[in-house]
Amino acid sequence: MEMTELAALLTRDGLALLDEVGPIASTAKVAQTVSRLRAAGHSPDLVSAVVGQAHLRVKAQSKFGEFAERMLFTRAGLEQATRLNVATLHAVRMRQAGIPAVSDLGCGIGGDSLAFAGAGLQVTAVDADEVTAGIAAYNLAPFGEDATVRTGRAEDNVPVGGGVWLDPARRTAGHSETRRLTASDWSPSLDWCFEVAGQHPTGIKLGPGLDRDLIPDDVEAQWVSADGSVVELLLWSGALARDGIRRSALIVTGGQTHELTAAADAEDLPVRELGAFLHEPDGAVIRARLIGDAGRMLEAGMLDEQIAYLTGDAAVTSPFVQSFRVRETLPVHAKTINAALRKGDIGRLEIKKRGMDIDPAAFRKKLTLRGSQEATLILTRTPAGRIAILADRV
Repeated sequence: MEMTELAALLTRDGLALLDEVGPIASTAKVAQTVSRLRAAGHSPDLVSAVVGQAHLRVKAQSKFGEFAERMLFTRAGLEQATRLNVATLHAVRMRQAGIPAVSDLGCGIGGDSLAFAGAGLQVTAVDADEVTAGIAAYNLAPFGEDATVRTGRAEDNVPVGGGVWLDPARRTAGHSETRRLTASDWSPSLDWCFEVAGQHPTGIKLGPGLDRDLIPDDVEAQWVSADGSVVELLLWSGALARDGIRRSALIVTGGQTHELTAAADAEDLPVRELGAFLHEPDGAVIRARLIGDAGRMLEAGMLDEQIAYLTGDAAVTSPFVQSFRVRETLPVHAKTINAALRKGDIGRLEIKKRGMDIDPAAFRKKLTLRGSQEATLILTRTPAGRIAILADRV
C-alpha cells in the first residue's frame, strides 16, 4: 500500500466505503468491485485501498478471527503477523514476568502489540515503514493512551526500562532455508538483537528453522507449534527466561496448550524394531531436539537413529506426537502396496514420508484407490532398509 492510498482510506468517507463494500473473498469479486467503484466516481487510490483491505480482511480471519473485520493490513504485514492466539501467549509471558510496559520494535501491523495492550501492558510500538506504522496506529487506536505508535528504526528506540519485543525481518528475499544465514541477514541484525536481550528482558520472534548455532547459550529457546504447524522460534532473555529451562516445545491446539521443557537438548533413545505403534513427534518437539524426552514419556524407542519416528508397543495419547497403529509392513513397491490396499478395501490414503527421496504426490499416482476405508501409508527408513508401513491414525 502507498501512503496516498492510506491517506485516502483513513477518512470518514473512506472507512465508510470499506464497511459498505464488506468482505471480498475471490479474485473475481475483486475485479468486479474495482469496476463498480471506479464507475461510481471514486478515486483510483481510494478504490485500490478499499478493495485491497476488503480482500485482506478475509485472509486475516485465520489469524485474527472476528477482529480482522475492524483491522487494516498490508499484504507483507499480514503474512508476517503472529496469530492472535499465539500472540496472547507472548503477552501472558510478559505479565507473568511482572513486566508492566513493552516496546515492540518492528511492530509491523501491530499483531503482538494488540495482545500486549489487551493484557493491560503499556505499549510503545515502532516500525521503520511509515505506512505500516500508520496501519498499526489504526489497529491500536481502541487502546488510547495505553498504546503509542511511532515511525522509527528499532535501533533508535531502545527503552530505558520495561520489556522489549523484537521481530527482525530477513534481509534476503523469500523464506528459503537452503542457504545458511548469518546474524547480519536480519534487520535489525541478530547481533544487535542479542545485545539488547543481554540488557533488557526481551522476547525475540524468529523463524523456526533458524540455525541453532546462532542461538546464544544464555536464553530460553522455545519452538511453537499451532494446529500442527511450527510457526515460530522464540528466544527469551532476562526475567522472561525461566530458571533451568533452555529448550521448550510449546504445542497450541484446539484452544489448549501443552509444553515439553528441558535444560538442554534431550539425549537420544536407542533404536528398536518397529512395534505395534509408530509415533511422529510434533515439529516443535523435533526442532527443540526433545524427541528423546517425548519417547521416554511414551516408553518408546527410535525407529532409526537418523529418522524422527518413535515406535513402541503401548497405545498412548499424547499432544507431543501423532500416533499410528501399524497394520503391516511392506516393501516400497507399488505392486505390493496396491495388493494390500485392495485387501484392506482402502480408497482414501494419507501418504507420509521421512528419510526417503520419494515424492508422495508422484507415488500416489502409482496406487489404485477404490475401496471404502481409509489408512495412512508411511514411507521411511530403518537400519534394515526402506519400508512402507500401512497404518491407522490413533
